[in-house]
Amino acid sequence: MPSERQALAVARGISRLFARNGVWCLAEMPLRSGRRADLMGIDAKGRIVIVEIKVSRADLLGDVKWPDYLEYCDRFYWGLAPHLDRACLESAAFQPNLCGVIVADGYDAEIVRPAPSLPLAAARRKTETERLARAALRRLVVGADPLCAGWGQET
Repeated sequence: MPSERQALAVARGISRLFARNGVWCLAEMPLRSGRRADLMGIDAKGRIVIVEIKVSRADLLGDVKWPDYLEYCDRFYWGLAPHLDRACLESAAFQPNLCGVIVADGYDAEIVRPAPSLPLAAARRKTETERLARAALRRLVVGADPLCAGWGQET
């Protein structure tokens, strides 16, 4: 699927940008709300970042669930493929005062609008940090030993 490959390329570019800046992230991170963050990471100061990736205009304009992510992160970004027109992200519907914008391809990324810091409550940040750590460790262990995949499933 071309759009799936594009989304993976955007995720890789953003992951590289983040890694250079001390933000380590996981792709496809499930949230307790039932949603799934395209990228969710943590920076050196313990702040949580979520990126919602879009590679098509229709997907971007049709996304009405994105505000649900705000209660799980300190900073929220839209991660866009370079060909997308990002003018719509300046409209009131996309609440530009709450969201940053990153443009990325498979090699690199650039923050074109920094995300404001909207600090989580300490208890929520602790919970989400622990969930992120457990997911990362689980992926690491299952990657090394696929027979562990069905053990200790998180709910």
